[in-house]
Amino acid sequence: MGMTLAQLAQEKKNEYKDEIILANVNGKLKELGEEYAPDSNVTFVTTSTSIGNETYRRSVVLLMIAAIDKMNRNIDKVVVEYSLSKGLYCTFDGDFRPDKEFIDEVKSVMHSMVGKDLPIKKELMKISDAMNLFEEKGMTDKTSLFKYRRSSFVNVYDLNGYKDYFYGYMASSTGMLGVFDIFLYDEGIVLQLPVKNAPLEVPEFNPQTKLFNVLKESTSWAKMLGMSTVGELNDHITNGDMTSFMLTQEALQEQKIVEIVDEIKKRPHTKFVMIAGPSSSGKTTFSHRLSIQLMANGYKPHPIAVDNYFVEREQTPLDENGDYNYEDLHAVDIELFNKHMSQLLNGEKVEMPEFNFKFGRKEYNGNFLQLGEEDVLVIEGIHCLNDELSYSLPIDSKFKIYISALTQLNVDEHNRVSTTDGRLLRRLARDYRTRGASAKKTLSMWESVRRGEEKNIFPFQEQADVMFNSAMPYEPCVLKPFVEPILFQVTEADPEYQEANRLLKFLNYFLSCGYENVPIDSILREFVGGGCFKV
Repeated sequence: MGMTLAQLAQEKKNEYKDEIILANVNGKLKELGEEYAPDSNVTFVTTSTSIGNETYRRSVVLLMIAAIDKMNRNIDKVVVEYSLSKGLYCTFDGDFRPDKEFIDEVKSVMHSMVGKDLPIKKELMKISDAMNLFEEKGMTDKTSLFKYRRSSFVNVYDLNGYKDYFYGYMASSTGMLGVFDIFLYDEGIVLQLPVKNAPLEVPEFNPQTKLFNVLKESTSWAKMLGMSTVGELNDHITNGDMTSFMLTQEALQEQKIVEIVDEIKKRPHTKFVMIAGPSSSGKTTFSHRLSIQLMANGYKPHPIAVDNYFVEREQTPLDENGDYNYEDLHAVDIELFNKHMSQLLNGEKVEMPEFNFKFGRKEYNGNFLQLGEEDVLVIEGIHCLNDELSYSLPIDSKFKIYISALTQLNVDEHNRVSTTDGRLLRRLARDYRTRGASAKKTLSMWESVRRGEEKNIFPFQEQADVMFNSAMPYEPCVLKPFVEPILFQVTEADPEYQEANRLLKFLNYFLSCGYENVPIDSILREFVGGGCFKV
């Protein structure tokens, strides 16, 4: 055997600030366990990059599950449920409840395996052999997943005799996986992992109670519907019973909207329903559906977009690259917004602005508004949970809603579907359909969008009075025919190629599903078109 990429990385490590975890060989990502051809063009990927951080996190999951497998506890399965506080919330099937003694032992075994620098071996296995292997291990979620794979082979990873399947690249050995922590939480544990901006630090564990409860409820819904994994979803498509599942999911969401209105009714001083959420969470359609339920309960809702209160373009703050930063709080004319909202609260008539995005100016076109007893403003904007935006308004006049597409679907029980990926697929479909934007353009902007969310939205999400999950388990199957063709347009010469290729590989797990039976008032219609709302 020739020189491996791991050996080359060892020689080159001083040229990189952070831990090397993958290689880029002639423009293609490779795991470090692969051989190195001397005439190849090789650069290395560290844990301070998005794909490097995801590889690290995925590899530590394998490390944890392999450690638990060695401990001979009464555990049927370890299930990786969803992201929480920069970590991953995991539960256990079987007659078992974790305690401090358990997590101390898990961490001890994991650190021992890190110290031994054990290899993480990759084996290319026939699909039929892999299905037999995991069937014997009781991992039926993987056999169900492989049933729909078009390729004849699948990669199986072996760590110290424990074999498992993971979607995506993996570290080559355990020696680089020493940064993690484990905390007890609710009925399970949280595997806390570093973020790309600080790859050598374990972030503080900050329980997000409201977010967790929404995720837990949504996961229960998915399990109730028999749609918690990709294999189960594909089974429903092949069985031809997707329409009833779509309608059931929509009914569950409508039920949540009704519950939100019931909460608003308990707050008689509410005049401002403030809605915030990250990109492609479905804020606009949600606000329409919420408004309908408000009207059904005797309210007169009026939609207000905070974007209409943008400052004049030349006053817009600039980002680190010198570009207009429309996501900065001070891109909004906060003083004017508060002046108008206070006037409306006091019963005054106000001429509402409309922002002309072509010319970068607010315009006044005779749109006057005055609030009566039954009137309520439904305000949508990324800063709506931040009290600095609405500093002059009494607390009891505001009802805050956080909305996001919190994916409740897993590839299998050890491989979760990223919430961020779910939103990105939505945005790719919508940007191309409504703006003619290529996948390359949308992908090139996504990192900047994510930075804005981390700064302006996520820190305030726990301040919401209620949270709403707009994700639907079946939506990757509906989005696939819209997104795949435009992702194939991204070429190997484009900087966005690796991300486009990653998404294409992800979509390969899903069977396509037509969108004809998606209800016209569904949040998903905001992205695929054909909805009844003007969005």
